[in-house]
Amino acid sequence: MTIQTIATTPFAGQRPGTSGLRKKVTEFQRPGYLENFVEAIFLTLGELGDVRGRTLVLGGDGRYFNRAAIQTILRMAAAHGVGRVLVGRGGILSTPAVSCVIRKHGALGGIVLSASHNPGGPSGDFGIKYNIDNGGPAPEKVTEAIYEHTKTLTSYRISDAGPVDLDDIGSIRIEDMEVEVIDSVSDYAELMAGLFDFAAIRALFARGFTMRFDGMYAVSGPYAKAIIEGMLGAPAGTVVNAEPLEDFGGHHPDPNPVNAAELIALMDGPDAPDFGAASDGDGDRNMIVGRKLAVSPSDSLAIIAANAAAAPGYRDGIKGIARSMPTSQAADRVAAALGVSCFETPTGWKYFGNLLDAGLATLCGEESYGTGSAHIREKDGVWAVLFWLNLIAASGKSVNEIVQDHWSRFGRNYYSRHDYEAVDAASANAMMDALRGKLAGLAGQGLGEGENNYRVQLADDFTYTDPVDQSVATRQGVRIIMTDGSRIVLRLSGTGTEGATVRLYLERYEADPARHNLDTQHALAPLIAIAEQVSELKARTGREQPSVIT
Repeated sequence: MTIQTIATTPFAGQRPGTSGLRKKVTEFQRPGYLENFVEAIFLTLGELGDVRGRTLVLGGDGRYFNRAAIQTILRMAAAHGVGRVLVGRGGILSTPAVSCVIRKHGALGGIVLSASHNPGGPSGDFGIKYNIDNGGPAPEKVTEAIYEHTKTLTSYRISDAGPVDLDDIGSIRIEDMEVEVIDSVSDYAELMAGLFDFAAIRALFARGFTMRFDGMYAVSGPYAKAIIEGMLGAPAGTVVNAEPLEDFGGHHPDPNPVNAAELIALMDGPDAPDFGAASDGDGDRNMIVGRKLAVSPSDSLAIIAANAAAAPGYRDGIKGIARSMPTSQAADRVAAALGVSCFETPTGWKYFGNLLDAGLATLCGEESYGTGSAHIREKDGVWAVLFWLNLIAASGKSVNEIVQDHWSRFGRNYYSRHDYEAVDAASANAMMDALRGKLAGLAGQGLGEGENNYRVQLADDFTYTDPVDQSVATRQGVRIIMTDGSRIVLRLSGTGTEGATVRLYLERYEADPARHNLDTQHALAPLIAIAEQVSELKARTGREQPSVIT
């Protein structure tokens, strides 16, 4: 084995987005494309400290190109003097598991191979991101340093070693580096067993409680199988679509009512189990479903916060809650009742890391089906499902009863997101620029008609100052906030790989219990009309309807 230096030239457009670099598989398969980005990671790590002899964690969601990318990264890690790499068996590690393993083993960090909820397969998407030593996504100062290196590369270093057997647990050496293939599930399952009352959940299943967990042919399947069926005693077949496939079975592995239509149909039907759940491509998102009720992610965060003490790992209460700005304000009401802080951050889990590390927050959530806590530094789909199981076991109530009780106590925040996908990027940016130009004149204006009239209290482009390190993030989404607390938010997503994705978020609070069971889109119709009027979204994008409504 020898370490080679390979000449290269920069590729344009390798700036990491909300959660790493995501492109089409065909882009990553271009000679040198993956290598350049990985070299930029190692150059950045070298500037932050010595990587020689340190431990790195490596794994992904099993999508197409995952195995090939792992072999390349292992050879490059060896060339840069990394001492040990812990890689999941079969190349599989969910994003939450990567965070767990980094933290348990004191690793320098980890490389996660996933495009999360984006489609897979040879014509699908691929992604790569770096997680730092706290287990969370690299902060912007690190991702920007990586990007700067991608623009000036002239070579990369790589060992000419042969491929590593990823399917058998054990160790092998590449150059002076140890590669340890580990069980993908064990460390994570051990962590979950310490947070939740597994005995109570086992008793729940023993009493005949029924559940359907849809793994969506993605990475959470093996974790759910091992924990829910194996450790908790749920009947075989409780977890379906559990084998990770390179193309996710041809489906879109995003756990929402649109893409998990089979689960929703089951839960709406006459033979529905007591509880339904799903997770996404890399296991960091979740959907919670009762009978004829898909729980909104914003409500799920608020309900978990309000009932945190039901789980042993949170019996002493929570220190605070953090939510992304577009996420509904349901959690804010819980925080106020508990007397703890609620932080509003930009979209992207990396913004929660400082709050968690500083002990300012215990629970975090994003409206995009992501919920998590201080147990790791990523959102965690299986964790959220286990929390709901623990809550059901402790309360003796159904999902529907838990939700209705929460609304009765705190009121309901009607909430929805409208996605306009693969929009022409120039048109999307022009729309956002035009909208920003209107913001200064919106405050105090009346919008809407008749009884659906709203008055604007605040209109701005969200800026966040981190309370821990005082770093500032600007242009994080346009907010139009009404005097009654209703909100319209517009932003461009950083997770797509084709054109631009325009996300429109709508929220209205309802205190009256008699009005807690309206159709969500009907309840938000006046705000939808105002959003279209102010943004000119249809005219500027050429889209009459959203691609997806959640």
